[in-house]
Amino acid sequence: MDPLSNPIKDYAWGSRTAIAGLTGRAATGPEAEMWLGAHPSGPSRLVRDGAETTLDQVIAADPEGSLGEPSIERFGRRLPYLMKLIAVDQPLSLQVHPTSEQAAEAFARGDSNYSDPWHKPEMICALTPFSGLAGFRPSAQSAMLVERLQVEALQPVVSRLAADDVLGALRLLLEWPGSKRELVDAIVWAAASVHQADYELVCRLARQYPEDPAVLAPLLMHRHELAPGEALYLGAGVLHCYLDGFGVEIMAGSDNVLRAGLTGKRIDVEELLRITEAGAQPLAVVQEGDAYVPPAAEFLLRRITPGDGHVLERAVPRIVVCTEGTVGLSAPDGTQVKLHPGESVFVPASDGPVELSGEGTAFSAEPQV
Repeated sequence: MDPLSNPIKDYAWGSRTAIAGLTGRAATGPEAEMWLGAHPSGPSRLVRDGAETTLDQVIAADPEGSLGEPSIERFGRRLPYLMKLIAVDQPLSLQVHPTSEQAAEAFARGDSNYSDPWHKPEMICALTPFSGLAGFRPSAQSAMLVERLQVEALQPVVSRLAADDVLGALRLLLEWPGSKRELVDAIVWAAASVHQADYELVCRLARQYPEDPAVLAPLLMHRHELAPGEALYLGAGVLHCYLDGFGVEIMAGSDNVLRAGLTGKRIDVEELLRITEAGAQPLAVVQEGDAYVPPAAEFLLRRITPGDGHVLERAVPRIVVCTEGTVGLSAPDGTQVKLHPGESVFVPASDGPVELSGEGTAFSAEPQV
């Protein structure tokens, strides 16, 4: 077992207190994500044979011992998942991820939107109350909500929605031909007079993105509120946007993202609309025993309060992170590690079963093999 040192991404939407508070530090700026894994854009670090190295280098040097044959046969010689602690203080961009087939085809033809040939399904498990937008509402409902604004310029959008063409409505907003600032100003003026949470969120988004018609997203999409311990799975084609909260996120080991707004980054409208599924919805994942098992073979997530002892039997590549109290891990060879909040460990497949104990809470990531 190897204690990990994990990179923290300082994206502007991150919290100044959540990750820092968990790890007992004072943040010097926003801290959005702690990455726990072997992704080349931010691999975890560890010490082997007295020298500091990275988890991706350790896996490359000994894939069989690190990953185990079942994982290699299914996913190749790479860690198939990436776990994160994600701390959302401001809304993220509207985004969607491709299927495996879409990613492989686009990467093969050199599409610059794709950095690898893999899909990126993901699951969020809340540590605090966590909210987000995910999946489109019924088009008729969205038409009613947008029409309630009584903004004349939005009538073409209402018409598309009334015709059950939500992607057509999204295209109109993304390719707005006139002044986007004037449109958003009109939307905010109207939304401010409707004292309801979805319209209040429109105004909140507009304060951050005053020239982006995608601030209408709360009227087009379902809002999801997670209590601590609840989890939501986001598969390919599901348009989504995290709004606020702190949680454990796990995903396939990919970085393929197409954005649809609420961002200063590039938006490829055609490719976005090609992979977005109008009917795709997120899936609530209920913990069964200690595990959240989504319909993605690359990963599952275990939430463990071990007490006197909890054995993880399978010989698979695991990353374990403590989120509360203290948790001890013991391997069959006698190796022992004690984790405090924010601390983590990599358990290679060759270590076999590992026993957890202690009056704390830990999350364990592993593939479904």
